[in-house]
Amino acid sequence: MINAVDHQHVEVTLTGDVSTHALRTLEERLDDPRLQGAAHWVLDLRGVTHIELACAYALLRAVTLHSGTTTVRGPRRAVLRTLQQAGLNSAAVIEE
Repeated sequence: MINAVDHQHVEVTLTGDVSTHALRTLEERLDDPRLQGAAHWVLDLRGVTHIELACAYALLRAVTLHSGTTTVRGPRRAVLRTLQQAGLNSAAVIEE
């Protein structure tokens, strides 16, 4: 789900098991025009129970292509480990 707070701030909320079955949908959502013009993204991952490495890399690609800042909120421990393994912690601020 994408919530445009305003034209500068966008929040993307992911929930459940983010597996490779969801990879194409995830990539399409991360290419949403509302994200392109926003200066700051918030990726709300509080509801994610599991994320596969391929999906974490998709998040990393989107964040590194984004010219603004990104904050990742609330990943569970196992999700955080996968995000760190993909290197997302070097491209975004992660708030546990």
